[in-house]
Amino acid sequence: MTTLGIQTVLVIDDEPAFNRILCRTLSHRGLTCCGALDAATALQEMRRLRPDAVILDLNLDGSSGLPLIAPLREIRPDTRILVLTGYASITTAVEAIKLGAHQYLAKPADADSILRALLDAVPDANDAAPLETMSVDRLEWEHIQRVLAENQGNISATARALKMHRRTLQRKLAKRPVRE
Repeated sequence: MTTLGIQTVLVIDDEPAFNRILCRTLSHRGLTCCGALDAATALQEMRRLRPDAVILDLNLDGSSGLPLIAPLREIRPDTRILVLTGYASITTAVEAIKLGAHQYLAKPADADSILRALLDAVPDANDAAPLETMSVDRLEWEHIQRVLAENQGNISATARALKMHRRTLQRKLAKRPVRE
């Protein structure tokens, strides 16, 4: 077996270049890797390959990748699922873990960090969470994500709950989250 029990990996990411590079990098580390750019292809490849691990992008072509966790786990319940995202938030991390993901990792992440996360290995000191408190902008982003999740992604209901104009909320959501 390769890499402590993981031999095969399915990478589900709608960005073709990232998908291809990550698959090639994992292949160079001795893993059998297959990429999927959308949910339908991902489920098809999951049935065909039955991978030991799945790397799932949180944002698949403008939609959440989280609803894919349940069908992936139905096909192979013991597969390890890592949610990888450029839009990390506490709310989506908690939701991913509740749905059955094993780990949640923010982009940018190198292959070593991804493999450590898949294996639940001790994180590298470079991957450790910062000790500083979050900025006000980041706290706002986290709060918006929490309220959005409470309203099942409904923008209008979230705007009402936040006492914010819907268009203002949409502009805030269109921006990338503040990186610390």
